Amino acid sequence: MLGNGVVGIVSETVNKWERRAPLTPSHCARLLHSGSDKTGVSRIIVQPSTKRIHHDALYEEVGCEISEDLSECGLILGIKQPKPEMILPDRAYAFFSHTHKAPKENMPLLDKILAERVSLYDYELIVGDHGRRLLAFGKFAGRAGFIDFLHGLGQRYLSLGYSTPFLSLGASYMYSSLAAAKAAVISVGEEIATLGLPAGICPLVFVFTGSGNVSSGAQEIFKLLPHTFVEPSRLPGIFGTAKDAAQLTRTSKRVFQVYGCVVTCKDMVEHKDPKKSFDKADYYVHPEHYNPVFHENIAPYASVIVNCMYWEKRYPRLLSTKQFQDLTRKGCKLVGISDITCDIGGSIEFVNQTTQIDSPFFRYDPIKDSYHQDMEGDGVVCSAVDVLPTEFAKEASKHFGDILSEFVGYLASTKDIKKLPAHLMKACIAHGGTLTPLYEYISRMRKSDDSEETSKDHAHHFNKKYTTLVSLSGHLFDQFLINEALDIIEAASGSFHLVKCQVGPSSHAMSYSELEVGADDEEVLNKIINSLTSLANPNENQPLKQEANKISLRVGKVQDSGDKKENDTKKKVGVLIIGAGRVCQPAAEMLASIGGMSSQQWYKTCMEGDFEEDIDVQVTVASLYLKDAEEITEGIPNAIPVQLDVSDTSTLHKYISEAEVVISLLPAFCHITVATACIELKKHLVTASYVDDAMSELNEKAKTAGITILGELGLDPGIDHMMAMKMINQAHVRKGKIKSFTSYCGGLPSPAAANNPLAYKFSWSPAGAIRAGRNPATYKSNGEILNVDGKNLYDSAVKHRIPDLPAFALECLPNRNSLVYGDLYGIGNEASTVFRGTLRYEGFGQIMGILSRIGLFESEPHPLFKDGKKSTFRMLLSELLKIKSEELDGSLRGEKAISERIISLGYSKQQENAVRAAKTIIFLGLHEQKEIPASCKSAFDVSCLLMEDRLAYTSTEQDMVLLHHEVEVEFPDSKLIEKQSATLLEFGTIRNGKMITAMAFTVGIPAAIGALLLLGNKIKTRGVLRPLEPEVYVPAMDIIQAYGIKVMEKIE
Repeated sequence: MLGNGVVGIVSETVNKWERRAPLTPSHCARLLHSGSDKTGVSRIIVQPSTKRIHHDALYEEVGCEISEDLSECGLILGIKQPKPEMILPDRAYAFFSHTHKAPKENMPLLDKILAERVSLYDYELIVGDHGRRLLAFGKFAGRAGFIDFLHGLGQRYLSLGYSTPFLSLGASYMYSSLAAAKAAVISVGEEIATLGLPAGICPLVFVFTGSGNVSSGAQEIFKLLPHTFVEPSRLPGIFGTAKDAAQLTRTSKRVFQVYGCVVTCKDMVEHKDPKKSFDKADYYVHPEHYNPVFHENIAPYASVIVNCMYWEKRYPRLLSTKQFQDLTRKGCKLVGISDITCDIGGSIEFVNQTTQIDSPFFRYDPIKDSYHQDMEGDGVVCSAVDVLPTEFAKEASKHFGDILSEFVGYLASTKDIKKLPAHLMKACIAHGGTLTPLYEYISRMRKSDDSEETSKDHAHHFNKKYTTLVSLSGHLFDQFLINEALDIIEAASGSFHLVKCQVGPSSHAMSYSELEVGADDEEVLNKIINSLTSLANPNENQPLKQEANKISLRVGKVQDSGDKKENDTKKKVGVLIIGAGRVCQPAAEMLASIGGMSSQQWYKTCMEGDFEEDIDVQVTVASLYLKDAEEITEGIPNAIPVQLDVSDTSTLHKYISEAEVVISLLPAFCHITVATACIELKKHLVTASYVDDAMSELNEKAKTAGITILGELGLDPGIDHMMAMKMINQAHVRKGKIKSFTSYCGGLPSPAAANNPLAYKFSWSPAGAIRAGRNPATYKSNGEILNVDGKNLYDSAVKHRIPDLPAFALECLPNRNSLVYGDLYGIGNEASTVFRGTLRYEGFGQIMGILSRIGLFESEPHPLFKDGKKSTFRMLLSELLKIKSEELDGSLRGEKAISERIISLGYSKQQENAVRAAKTIIFLGLHEQKEIPASCKSAFDVSCLLMEDRLAYTSTEQDMVLLHHEVEVEFPDSKLIEKQSATLLEFGTIRNGKMITAMAFTVGIPAAIGALLLLGNKIKTRGVLRPLEPEVYVPAMDIIQAYGIKVMEKIE
C-alpha cells in the first residue's frame, strides 16, 4: 500500500470542535485534476464527517471518494492524533503526533505505529530552509484567542457596571470567516474611536507576552482597534494625572483608544547580581541567576495579560498565585488573563484548568483563592482554550492545505523515504517498524526514567563511580543534536540518566535537558565532558565552566528577534510604476499606504500576516515628463517621482533593478520593452493591457528567469476575467455545465453627468473610443456563430436592462471576438451562448451610427483641408450633409433643419433618432462658424477635437463603471438550471481635492493588487499569465472587495 498514490483523510475524533481538514476540496481538486503523473496523487478517499468545515458533498463533487474504509490508502492524513486502534499496518500517516519529545502519554500511539510498521510523518517537524516550521497554526490561535477574549471582556465589564463596545462582539466561531470577524472588530474599534470607552476603565492596557506566531496573531487583531503601543518602561506614564492643558489633552485621548505593550523575557526578569545586565543567552542556560520582576514592573499596569509565550518549569513564573494575591490587595487593575498558550499551572500559576470554546472563561478570586464558572464577583476572568485554531477552521484549513498540497504527492507516491526531499525525510519519525536514525534518541530517553520523583533515588540504580549533571540547552531536537550528545556518551562507554527534559514548541524555541552522566573512570568522564564541550562550542577553545558538580552546555546560537521596536522591524520593498496617467494615482496611493496601516482596514482584513515580516512599500512613479510624475506623487507618502524615457535602456534598467515588482501603465506597444528588461533583471511585471502575441512569446524566457509577467489585470480586461472564472469554476466544482455566458461592461458618465444628447463623456482619448466602435464583432448565441461588420456595429446596439439596477436605461453593443473568451475560460465547447458586450446609455448606438453615416468618423484627408485651406465647422458639416453653398445659411439654422436633412439623405429612418443626432451635432458645435485648427486633416480629426472639448468631464463630475456577468448553469444530474449574476458598480470620487475616476480606480487598484500578491509570493506560477487561475483571482477579488470595490452576487 505504501506509495500507491492513494490518499486518505481521516475524520477527526479527538474533540467535538475540531473541524479543520488537512486538505480542502479545492486542494483535492487541484491534486486530482492535474493528473497523478504530475501530483503523485491518483485517488483521495475521505472519511465521512458531519462536522468537518467542508461538507462531504464538496469533496465528492471534486472527485474524492467518501468512505469509512481507508484500507486502500497508502497515505493517511489528519490534523490531531488518531486513536491507536485506527492505525492500519504498512501505511504512511501524517499528523501532529507529539511523539518526538517522548512524552509518556503519547508513547502507546508510537508503540502501535512501530508495531504496524507505519511510516510516521509529523507536521511539527517539517521545517523549511529558513529554519521555520512550514506547517503551523500559531497565528490562528492568536487571532481566535484574542477575539474570544474581547467577547468575554465586554461581558466582564458589564458585570462590573460598564457598558463597552466589546459587548457587541461575538466569539470567533460565531463568524462565517476570519474577514467577517475582523470586520466586527473594526466596527468595535470605530465605536471606540468615535464614542470612547468609559473613563473608569481607562487606560485599557493589553500586555502581550512573547514575540512568536501566537503573539503576532493576537496583535494582528489588536491592531484593528484604535491603539498605541508603549514600551514596558513607559507604562507608568500613561497612568499619570493631568497637570496642565497639554497633559489633559493626552489624558482625554485615553478613552478613544487602547494601549498595547509587548514584553519579552528581558522585561520579565533581572539578574540577581545588580552589576550584571540581562543576557538572553545566559538566561536560557542559567535561569536560576535571575529574579522575576514582571509582577512589579508590568502586571500593576495591565488591564489584560495576553499570554503567548513558551515556558518551562526551570524559568521563573510570569505571575505566581501569591504575587497576584499581593497585587490585588494593593488595588491591581487586572481584569483578565487570555492564556492562549493554554499552559495549565505554568507561567501564570493560578490558570489551573483548560476551558472550552463554548464555555471559554472561569473566574479566579485571589483573595479567597477560589474558582468560579461565572462572570460575576471579584477577581479576574481567565481563558485557556487549547483548540483555538479550529474556530477559524475554513481559513486555517486553507492555510495548512496550501502548504501541505505542495508536497503531499511526495508522501503519497514514495516507498523509499531516502528518495524524499530532505525536509520531508527529516520529518519521518518511524519507518518499517523502527525509529529512523534521527529519532533513535526517543528509545534512549524512554529507557531512562524521566520523572522527577524517580530521579530523587536514582543512585540506587545508576551504578557509576563518577557522575556529574550536564545541562544541555539549545536546539537539541529540531537539529537532532541530542543524538550527537548521546552518541558521545555511549561511544566512550559512559552512561546517562535523563533527569529532566523540556522540548521547545517550535524550531525557534530552545529545548532543555538535564542528564546525569556517569563513568567508572574519572578520565573517561572528563573525556565525555570535553567532547560535549566541543559539540557545544565547535569554534571556541575556552574550557567549560564547572561549578557545584553541574556543567552548563550551550548548544547553538541565540537569535534575538523579539527586542526590536515595532517600527524598526519593517522591511522596505520597492515597486516601480511606469506611466503617470490617471490610472497611476490610485495604484500608487494603495501601495504607498502599506506600512502606515492605522487606517487601511482592507490590508488588515485580507493581507496582514501574509508577509513574513512587516513591510513598507516604496513607490517610484516614472514618467517621460517629470511634472506628471510629481503631480501624481504629491501628498502620497513613500512615493517619489522620477523622469524616465523607456527608450533609454540604462536608465530603465537602473530603476527596474531597484524594485521588486514593476507595473507598466504605458501604452500597450511599450510593454515589450519593459518586459524584456524585467526578464533580464529578473523582476516581476504587472500590466493592465491585453496579452498580445508579442507578450505571449516571452513566456518561456520569463519562466527561465523565474519571474511572473501578469497581464490583463485592470478592469476590462482584469476584474471581468476574475469575476468570470470565479463563477465558472465554482459551477464546475459543483459538476455544473455552463449553458450561457454573457458579460457586459461600460465606462459611463454617472446619471447626473450624462448631461448631453449623447449621454456620454470621455475620460480617455475619443479617438480610441471611436475606433473601438468600428471594430467587427463575433459571438455565439444559442449555438449559432454571429458576425457583425464594423461599419454596422453601432446599429447592432440593443436595449439592455440589468434586473437589480432598473433605473439604468442601457443598451449593449457586441465587443470584438467573444469566442476567444469562451476558449480562455474553458467553456468554448460547453456553452451555447458566449457574448461580451459594451454598455452605453440607450440611444448612443443610433446617434453614433448616424454620425458615422454622415461621414464624421472618416479618417481619410478631406478635400476641404487640401493645400492648407482654411475652413469652418459649418462648412465641413455642409459638405458632409451635401448642402450647396448658396443654401448654407438657411439649411443649418437649427436642429429641425439638420434632422430633416439627415432623414432626407437616408441616414436615419426614425425622426426621433434624427433629432437626437441633430442635437448632438449642435452640442458639439459642428454648426458654428468657427475656424477649424490647421492640425485637423479629416472629419475624424475634427470630431475627436470637438468631442474631447465638449464631452469632457468637469472637475466635479463623476464617471461610472458598470460590469455585469450573467451565467446559466445546467446540472445534468438534477436537470436544474441555475441563473447566476455578478455586478460591479463604481462611481468616481473626490480625494484630497482631486477627482479619482471610477475607470482609473478600477484599473489601477487591480494592477496594484497584482504587485502586492507578487511581493507576498502568493502567485507562484512563473511565465506570462492572465488572472485566470485561483492563485490569482481568489486573493485578488478578496482584496478588491475589502478595498471597497463591491461585487453584488446573485443566484436564482
